[in-house]
Amino acid sequence: MPPARHILSYARTLDGGGVERALLRLARGWTAAGRRVTLVLGDAAGPLAAELPAGVETILLGDRRERALIAALPRLVRAVRPDVVFCAGNYYTSAAAWLRVRLGRAAPPVVGKMSNAATRGDHGRVADAAHHAWLGLHGRFLDRLVAMTPATAAAAERATRMAGRVEVIPNPPALPLPGPVRAALPPGSVILGVGRLVAQKRWDRLIDALPAVADASASLVILGEGHLRGALAARAAALGVGARVHLPGHHADPMAAMAAAALVALTSDYEGVPGVLREALSVGTPVVATDSSPAVAEIVADPSLGSVVALDDAVALVAAIDRWLVPGVPRPAPVPAPGADAAARYLDLFDRLVAAS
Repeated sequence: MPPARHILSYARTLDGGGVERALLRLARGWTAAGRRVTLVLGDAAGPLAAELPAGVETILLGDRRERALIAALPRLVRAVRPDVVFCAGNYYTSAAAWLRVRLGRAAPPVVGKMSNAATRGDHGRVADAAHHAWLGLHGRFLDRLVAMTPATAAAAERATRMAGRVEVIPNPPALPLPGPVRAALPPGSVILGVGRLVAQKRWDRLIDALPAVADASASLVILGEGHLRGALAARAAALGVGARVHLPGHHADPMAAMAAAALVALTSDYEGVPGVLREALSVGTPVVATDSSPAVAEIVADPSLGSVVALDDAVALVAAIDRWLVPGVPRPAPVPAPGADAAARYLDLFDRLVAAS
């Protein structure tokens, strides 16, 4: 039997974030490899519930709050005795820290993943200093840290002070899901956004750009759900583009819509390694993205693939959109997404850590 026979991970909800989606893809690969996987969930309801892999054992807390997950994790790890604990993203590292505080040396090896950029675009000077101080403590409670590209690994190693303990493993790529049909798109040129309707994603930048786009018939479609739905719809109406902005909600499989769109846009303040860009390029659709992470330039590595603009350069954003809406502009050749072996590479890491513990 391999050393890491039993893997435990956790998530607050299945509401549709990229961190949780990647976790479910990894869990599917781990169970397919014959490992036991336990997933602790605050709430199992949400758009990603249908993607929960068969064979994964779930422990439901019945409480969506972060503090409930943090408080419960040490008790549950004691009870089910996993060989390794996987923390799927930055948002969840406080639970990993509390696990180490409560269990000390009795805790199994803990592996974390750097899912967001070390420097966040939404932070002021004080918040940024506090965030970097927190990242600097991660080496005290994480045994290893995984980053998804070389540039993000270098930034993560500096920020967490985990020299020699950061490994590069891409997220597993998206695969077509059985059942879902393509999200309906309006006629004409479509600027497509895919992601939650939350502050980090800054969809307001796209809505603000739409009135200035040269193609006055172009539509903006954002596939996602979140608490800013009303505010975004109101902003579009106030700018006179309410009829051109469509918010159809979360869609389980956006790949076909990406292939049909004129371009895919991501205008976030900060990201880790945005899978939506890789997914769009994998179907030959150009991308327009803000410089929200060191990984963006790694993904959009050539001008033929898309355009990268500064965070708050509204003029450059409009120009980038206009470039890809010109009739007959060449679309990029499909770029295969990395990470097909991600689940196996994680298992190799887990086995090495457990064998050495």
